[in-house]
Amino acid sequence: MTRQIRVGDVTIGGGAPVVIQSMLNTKTTDVVASLAQISALKNAGCQIARLSVQNMEAARAFAEICKQSELPLVADIHFDYKLAIAAAEGGASKIRINPGNIGGEDRVKAVVDVCREKKIPIRIGVNGGSLDKKLLEKYGHPTAEALVESAFEHLELLEKNGFYDTCISIKSSTVATMVKAARLLRSKCDYPLHIGVTETGPVKMGMLKSAMGIGALLLDGIGDTIRVSLTDDPVQEVYAAKDILKAAGLHQEGVNIISCPTCGRTSIDLIGLVNQVDAALKDCKKPITVAVMGCVVNGPGEAREADIGIAGGDGWGMIFEKGVQVEKLPYDQLLGALLKRIETL
Repeated sequence: MTRQIRVGDVTIGGGAPVVIQSMLNTKTTDVVASLAQISALKNAGCQIARLSVQNMEAARAFAEICKQSELPLVADIHFDYKLAIAAAEGGASKIRINPGNIGGEDRVKAVVDVCREKKIPIRIGVNGGSLDKKLLEKYGHPTAEALVESAFEHLELLEKNGFYDTCISIKSSTVATMVKAARLLRSKCDYPLHIGVTETGPVKMGMLKSAMGIGALLLDGIGDTIRVSLTDDPVQEVYAAKDILKAAGLHQEGVNIISCPTCGRTSIDLIGLVNQVDAALKDCKKPITVAVMGCVVNGPGEAREADIGIAGGDGWGMIFEKGVQVEKLPYDQLLGALLKRIETL
C-alpha cells in the first residue's frame, strides 16, 4: 500500500479510490473562463484540476480562482520557484514542480518550506521530454530506467529537506516505457503515483494508448490518481478516465453499458440505439449495468447478468431484467420505456 496525501479534501494513495484529474486549457489569467471550465470538469466527475502558472500575472489570477473553485487546484510550475511560492500562498492544494529545473537546492528548500508550513503536497513531474542531459547520455534515450533514476534524484532533493508529502508523476508518450517505468518505480518506493500516457496524439489513438497504459497498471494495482491526456476538451478526458476505471472494475459510480457486435441476425439500428442509450445515460450516477442487444434470439441470455437491458427484433423489442423478459413493445417505444424503468431502479 502506498503512502497517503491530501489534496484539499481529496485523499490520494493509502488504499483510497483512484482519483481522476484533468488540466485546464483556458488561460489562467482568464478567471471567468477558468472557473467555468472547473465547474464543467466537476460536473463530469473530475476530482482535482491543474492549472498552468506561467508568470506572476497568472499567479495572481490563480489565487483568485482558488477562492471560488469547486475543485482542489494544482499549480503547474516550471523554472521559477517564486511562482511555486506565490501559488502556495495563493491557495493551491498541490504544487507540481520538476525540482531539477527551478534552480539550486536553496530554491527547492524555499518551495519545500512554504509547502510544509501550509501542508501542501508536492507532485514531482518526470517525463521523457524533460530528462537531464547526463541521463540521456547515460541511457541513450528516455528509457524506463532513466525516468526512474530522474524521479529519485528529484525525491532526494525533497527528502534532504525533510519533505515526504509527495506524489510522483512518471510519464512517457510511449506506452510500454510508461508502464515499465511505473512498475519499476513502484517496486522501489511507496510514494503515491500519478499515472498517464503523455502526448498521446489524435483523440482516437490517445484513447487507445491511455487505456492500454493506464489500464495495464491499474490491473497490476498500480496508480493512485490518473489523467487521460487528450487533444480535446478536458471534459472528455474525465469521461475517458471514468470509462477506463469502469473497464478495470475500479469505478462503481455510473452506468456500464454492454452491447453485442452486429451480425446477420440484427434487424434494428443497433449502432444508433447504443449511441442513443449511451448519450441518455452519460451523466446517470446509478451503478448499474445496462445491456443493448441486437436480437432476441440470445440477447437476454448473453446479458443475463445485466441489471436491465433491451433486445430488438423486426419492428418490436423487449425489455429484460436479470435475463427475464418484463415488457414487450413496438421498437419505437423501446428506448423511452428503458429510460423510464431505469429511473425507478
